[in-house]
Amino acid sequence: MIYRELGATGLRVSILGYGASPLGGEFGPIDEEEGVRTVHAALDSGINYFDVAPYYGRTRAESVLGRALRTIPRESYILATKVGRYDRDQFDFSADRVTRSVEESLQRLGVETVDVIQCHDIEFGSLNQIIEETLPSLERLRQQGKVRFIGITGYPLHIFRYVLPRARVDAVLSYCRYTLCNTDLENLLPWFQQQKLGVVNASPLAMGLLTDAGPPPWHPAPAALKMAAARAAAFCHEQGKDLSELALQFALANPAIHVTLVGMADRKTLEKNLRCVGVMPDLQLLGKVRGFFQTVVTTWPSGRPENQDR
Repeated sequence: MIYRELGATGLRVSILGYGASPLGGEFGPIDEEEGVRTVHAALDSGINYFDVAPYYGRTRAESVLGRALRTIPRESYILATKVGRYDRDQFDFSADRVTRSVEESLQRLGVETVDVIQCHDIEFGSLNQIIEETLPSLERLRQQGKVRFIGITGYPLHIFRYVLPRARVDAVLSYCRYTLCNTDLENLLPWFQQQKLGVVNASPLAMGLLTDAGPPPWHPAPAALKMAAARAAAFCHEQGKDLSELALQFALANPAIHVTLVGMADRKTLEKNLRCVGVMPDLQLLGKVRGFFQTVVTTWPSGRPENQDR
């Protein structure tokens, strides 16, 4: 395993992080016992960063992850969860709700402290409320020792440009914005480095878009982007390569990104992802694959209209 410093937090994190959303059944039926075994195998492999949220499986993912970690020494892993999103269209970033949310997560996860607490998909709320109410309430929880570091997450990059100059934040989580089909996050990485922020890149496979199986039915990508991804997958298959492996190798190779999160609910997927650690992507293949996305729109709307990218 390879490790990087998570910004200025002092946390030394594995570059491959365990995304726990599949433990909640977000991508299909889940065998909970196999999920627990996969968490243990991930720890044995050197993965030490685990990311979850109450939203995943509507608390199920936290409960399964908590059960898996219950017998593991607390100093052996770094735990990140979230507040603010609780269902597909249910958001509440009020001080009272996020405070209760942290308490509930601590119970489900079976820990006394969360290492990184994150405001979840803040583009669906008021960014001013995040700055003036949500983050200060999490700061109070930090002072109580219930959380160690504070982050924000979301899809539009505008949210980071707006919030970061106005609030104290230790880490950011961006998803689907540093992938084979879209590297917009790259424009912000030098700024993040200057701010000494921890940088977490989630969904390097673009929520299933960059896989042989293709995205789930609910995927918000435009039809042309889905078609381009399917052509890229077929091309890789013709070359005897796997699109998802190329995508993960590409994401893991950027040293300005400290953790890349991948969802893993079974040991077969874990083993496949581990093979990508420390492997540089085939640059010739990479260039050809990225060419499939040059003429299509590679983003989609997410959140309130005023929070979209400008």
